[in-house]
Amino acid sequence: MLVTKGNRSEFDMGAERATCIAGYLLSNRLRIVAVTCAVLMAMSVSAAVLDIETLSTRPDRVSGGDLLVQITQDNNASTPVSLNGADVTSAFRAGSAPNTREGLVTGLIIGTNTLSAGGVSLQIHNYPITGPITSGPHNTPFICQTQNFVLPDGTTFGLPTDADCSAPTKITYLYMPTGGTTFQPLPSTTVLPSNVAQTTTTTGATVNFVVRVETATIDRGIYQTAILHDPTVDLSPTWFAPPRGWNKRLIAIEGFGCPGGWYLQGASIGSLNLAGLDFNLLSPARLGAGYALFSNTLQHASNNCNSVLSGEAAMMSKEHFIETFGVPVYTVSNGCSGGSYGSSQLADALPGLFDGILISCTFPDPLGIAFSGSDGHLLTHYFNVTDPTGFTVDQQVAMSGYKGLQAFIDAANQSGRTDPVPGRVDIPGYVSAVWNPAVPVSLRYDPTTNPGGLRPTVYDWPKNVYGTNPSTGFALRPFDNVGVQYGLSSLNAGQISTTQFLNLNEFIGGYDQDFNYVSARSVGDLGAITRLQQGGLQLGGNGGLASIPVFDVSGIYNDNGGYHYQWFHFSMRDRMAQANGNADNHVMWRGTPVNADAAWSTFVQWMEAIAADTSNLSPREKAIRDKPAMATDGCWKTATIGFWREHQTFSRTNNSICNTLYPSYAFPRYVAGGPVAANIIKCQLRPINTNDYTVSFTSAELTRLNRIFPNGVCDWSKPGVNQTGVVPWASFGPAPENLVFDITKQ
Repeated sequence: MLVTKGNRSEFDMGAERATCIAGYLLSNRLRIVAVTCAVLMAMSVSAAVLDIETLSTRPDRVSGGDLLVQITQDNNASTPVSLNGADVTSAFRAGSAPNTREGLVTGLIIGTNTLSAGGVSLQIHNYPITGPITSGPHNTPFICQTQNFVLPDGTTFGLPTDADCSAPTKITYLYMPTGGTTFQPLPSTTVLPSNVAQTTTTTGATVNFVVRVETATIDRGIYQTAILHDPTVDLSPTWFAPPRGWNKRLIAIEGFGCPGGWYLQGASIGSLNLAGLDFNLLSPARLGAGYALFSNTLQHASNNCNSVLSGEAAMMSKEHFIETFGVPVYTVSNGCSGGSYGSSQLADALPGLFDGILISCTFPDPLGIAFSGSDGHLLTHYFNVTDPTGFTVDQQVAMSGYKGLQAFIDAANQSGRTDPVPGRVDIPGYVSAVWNPAVPVSLRYDPTTNPGGLRPTVYDWPKNVYGTNPSTGFALRPFDNVGVQYGLSSLNAGQISTTQFLNLNEFIGGYDQDFNYVSARSVGDLGAITRLQQGGLQLGGNGGLASIPVFDVSGIYNDNGGYHYQWFHFSMRDRMAQANGNADNHVMWRGTPVNADAAWSTFVQWMEAIAADTSNLSPREKAIRDKPAMATDGCWKTATIGFWREHQTFSRTNNSICNTLYPSYAFPRYVAGGPVAANIIKCQLRPINTNDYTVSFTSAELTRLNRIFPNGVCDWSKPGVNQTGVVPWASFGPAPENLVFDITKQ
C-alpha cells in the first residue's frame, strides 16, 4: 500500500505484509504471489536510514580521498550504500552504537561527492592530501625538508617526490628496554629482543612496550603519529581494530617559537620538555599509559607562524589518524610558549578539533607579543634616539609597564618578528628579518637588492588572511597607535611630568610598511584588523575555547626578562571572560614550577569526567560542572608542596598569597589605559576630557594636547574598531563554507 509522508511516497509495510501473508496462504501454488511476498517481506525488514554522519572530519573539509562514516538506521539491516552511484555497501560493518553501521569510504574524487543510503544523501567535498582546504592558496616558494627530517631510527625521511614536498609514508618501530628510559630502534618486526619492557595502560591492558611511528606528508607538512603496537603479535591496525595497547585517547603535540616560521616545511616536530612538563611526541610516560600522539611540522610555530595553516594541518592530520586507528574518546592538545597558542588558537578557531587543552608558558597568540613589542620598540627608540636625556631609567620602566629595564628591552625586541629589513641596527639584542637557514639568501627580501623577495614577518607569511597592498604585494598591516596616550598611568601616578608626557606623545611616531620609524602614528588597515580576528590570528575566546577545559599551568614566569610574562596568561583569561560572560572553564596554576604530575593527573580526571557525563548539559556546562577538586585556581610555593587555593588575579600588590609570591607586571598599552586582555587593536576615539587626568595642564599645554590628538584619544571603555571574534571553521579558500576572504579575488 503506497502512502505519502511529507514529500516522499513509501509502502505501508504493515498492511502490505498482512495482505501478502493472507494471499500466500490462500494461493500458495501461485508463483507470482510467492515472489511478491518474498519481495515485500524483504522490504519489510529493510532499514529506514535516519542520518549519515562523518566521523573523521567535517563533510566539507575532507582530504586524501577517504572518510570514516556512520549510518544511523531504525534497525540493523544492511541497507545498500552508494558513492557517486557506485555500490560501497561492503565497506560498512556494524557500528559502535545500536542500529548504526560504520565504514571507511574510499575512492572519493577531488571535489564534490555524494554518499547515499536509503534515500538519504550526504554531500562530501574532498581535497588533495597536499591541501589547501581553508588556508588560502599555497605560498610559494616553499622549502621542502623531507630529506632533513630524521626518523626515530636515525635514518632520514628521504627526498621529496614533488613540488608539494611529498614523500612515501614510512613506518618505524621502537621499543623500551627493561629498566630503560629512552626508546631504541626495533631490529625486527617478527622477533622481539629479549629485553623488551612491558607497560600497563590506563585501561588496564598490559602489553609489550613497542611503539609504532608513522611518518607521512599531509598539507605539505610532515605528519607523525606514535602509538603502542607490537607487530610481532598484533594485526595491522585498522579503524575498527586498533592496537590493543591504545587507550582510545589522543594527544596533539604543538611546537614552540615563532620567529623564522615561514616559507618552509620544517625538519622537526616541535617536542619540548620544560619544568617537568612533557610535550613530546615520543613521551615514554604518555605512550606507556596508552595514549596515542600526533603532530605535523606545520603545527610547530618555528616552522609555521600562521595559526590558520596550523589549524588546517592539524585538522587533516587528525582525520588521517582516525581513518587509520578509529575515533578517540577525546582529543587534547598541549604545549608551552608557541605550543600554548598552538593549542588555544586551534581549539578556538576549530571547535571540536580538541576537547581540552593543557598549556604553559602561555601567550594568547603571536600577535600579542608582536603588538606589545611594537609599542615597546617605539618607546625604546624615543628614549634612546629621539630624547635620550629626557627620562630616567625608572621613568622609562614605569611607562613600559614591565618589572625592569631588561624585561622592557626583551619585550620590545620581539618586534623583530614584524621587521622585514635585514641587518637593522637598533638597541642591543634586536634582531630583524629572522630567517631559518634553510631558506636561501637569494630568496630573501632586501629593500635595496631584492625588493621582490620573501618577507619574513608575522604579517607577510599569513598574507592570505591579511590581504596585500596591490602596488607592493606586501601584506596589509594591522598595527595601530592612533589615539594611544603612552605613559598615561605614569602621568596620573606622578611619575612623569606633563611636559614629558606631551613630548613623548608628540614625537613617538609610528612605522611604515618596512617597519622603519616615521614621525606619524601608524594607521592599521581596517580590513586586515577584521580578518585577523575572524581567522583566529588574534585569539577571540568565543569559539571552541568557550566549551572545553582550559588548564593553564604556568611553566615559565620570567618577569625579569625573556618576554614570557604573567600578563599574557591573564590576557588570555580575560578574553575568554569577555567573550563568554565568565572564564569558569579556565583554571590557572601559578608556580616556578608547578607540580607537573599533579597537573597532568588533574587534567586527565577533568577530561575523563566529561567523557563519562551522559547528561543533556551543554559542553560548556559539562566543562564547568565536571571539574575535579584540584581543578581550581591556585599557586605552588614549590613543585611538591604548598598548593594554595586562590582565585588568580592580575596584580603586583601584596593583597594575596599568590600575588605576593608571583606579582604580575604590565605592558605599554596597559599603562596607556588599555585592558589587560590586550585585544583592542585600533581604539575608538573620544574627545579629550581633563577629568581623565589627576594633574592639571596649563592652557598652553591643553592646546598642545589637543594638537597632538586632533581626533581625540582612545576610549578604552568601548570595543575596538572592527573588533570581532573568531568565525568558527573559517575559510580563506578554496573551501566555500564560512568563507571570510579570498585573496585571489581581492
